[in-house]
Parts: sequence; C-alpha cells; structure tokens
Amino acid sequence: MTFRLPDALAQQDDAAALGLLHRYHGEPFGSSPFTGAMFDVWDSTGTRAGDADRFTADDLVAVTFLSVDTPGPAAIHVLRDRTDEFNALLAEIGPDRDMADETGPITRDWPAWRLNTRLRDLDDVGPVIASKLLARKRPRLLPIWDTVVAKVTRTEIDQWVLLRSALADHDRALHRRLLELREAAGLPEPVSALRVFDVICWMEGKDKGFEWRTAAARGRRARYRPRPCTDRGRTRPAAVGAAPTDRPRGGGGWPSARASAGCASAPGR
Repeated sequence: MTFRLPDALAQQDDAAALGLLHRYHGEPFGSSPFTGAMFDVWDSTGTRAGDADRFTADDLVAVTFLSVDTPGPAAIHVLRDRTDEFNALLAEIGPDRDMADETGPITRDWPAWRLNTRLRDLDDVGPVIASKLLARKRPRLLPIWDTVVAKVTRTEIDQWVLLRSALADHDRALHRRLLELREAAGLPEPVSALRVFDVICWMEGKDKGFEWRTAAARGRRARYRPRPCTDRGRTRPAAVGAAPTDRPRGGGGWPSARASAGCASAPGR
C-alpha cells in the first residue's frame, strides 16, 4: 500500500497547512471552537508528566474532547481492575520519543502493539478509542487512527509502519516540517509532530466529506439506530451489527477501516 500525503503537505507552500491548523486550534491557540484542541494540553491535576506510565481519569476526560467516550466497564478495567496490567505495558513501551526515530521492528511483540490489543479486547473499545488512549500517553510515538485519516493517507492498514517510513525518509524531512508548522502556527510543545499531521489530515478529509463515509457507504451491510455518536457536537448514527475490526496485521499499525464497536464507523472527532 502506498502512503499518500494530504494535499496541504504535498505542496511546498505552507499556507494551506497553516490554515487548517489555525482553524482547528484557533488563532491564538485556545480560541478554537473544536474541543479537540484541548486534547494535547489537558492536565487538570498538574500531574500529567509524572503519570506517563499510568492511565488516569484525566486521560479518559481528554479523549472525550475528540468526541469519543471510553465505555464505563472499560474505564473500570483501565483505572482499577486491570490497572497493573495496562500500566506495566505502558512502562514497557519506554519514554515518549519521536516515531521518526523509532528504529526497532514494529511487530506483534512490540509493547505498544500488545497494549493496543489488550485495550481493544475490552468491550466496546475499537481502534479509534484505543488509538486516542495510546496517543494521549505517547503523543510523539503513537498516532491517532480514524477512518478520515486512513482515507486521506491511504493507510487503512499498516498505519504505524507506513507513517514511520514517511516521517523518517529524506533525513526526517516530513517530521522536521511538521515541527516547523507547529512553531509557525503558534502551537504549544505538547502538540507533537504526529498530532500536527493528524489535524491536517483530519481537517482536510473533513472538508472533502470523508467523515460522512459510513459502514453502508463502503458497501458493508449495517443497520443504524439513533445512538449518539458525535462529531464535534453533531449527533450522527452509529453502525450496529457490523463485523468487528481485525487486529493490526502485516508490518504493524492500525487495521482496515471496518466498523468496530461503539462509534468507530465515524471519525470520532
């Protein structure tokens, strides 16, 4: 599968990319109508730096800013009943670092892959919710996955491997450009290069209407009920009865954009 840059990054002029970042994050930062702009900086307790190897209630609050909710039973497992298991895998991943510099193999044995699998084994936690929890804990290393970003970049499968390669190619040219865009847009340091890339992809895909491509639109049988599945405050239908999403496969990364439990048929932003 061929990785594709969003149009805003496929051109040398930064104007389009900066325009998307400003629309999402606000100009100045923090004046955005999108609650997702707070995902990267939310720290109500002032202890986020010390909680890098521990899922906290703040992390579950932060993912709600991206319009998904961690289901109650899953939250109990993550924060109480299986906290030692999940936190041990977080510690095994090691400290946060840039994906562009990650040189080890991305396989099923990689701690991040194993943590992703354990999270998605929880009832009603699909690839979208799992990716946002992982991105919250390792924002420089692990990207957010959703159907919009997958459509824009053609990474329905193997997102981690393909994105890492794109970031590292040509002496990390894309990674360095994303950091330059962060500075030019006036974004704070907690907004990682991966998150800059994510926002550009998501805003561009949203503008192209990709967010409305549901399970049925992709030729899959699914029925719908009016379960709240919000996208920045707009209620949308959620797919019910669709096949669960496969686990990451191939060279690693996120799977194809099949429906999974909860709101995964929508971009969840």
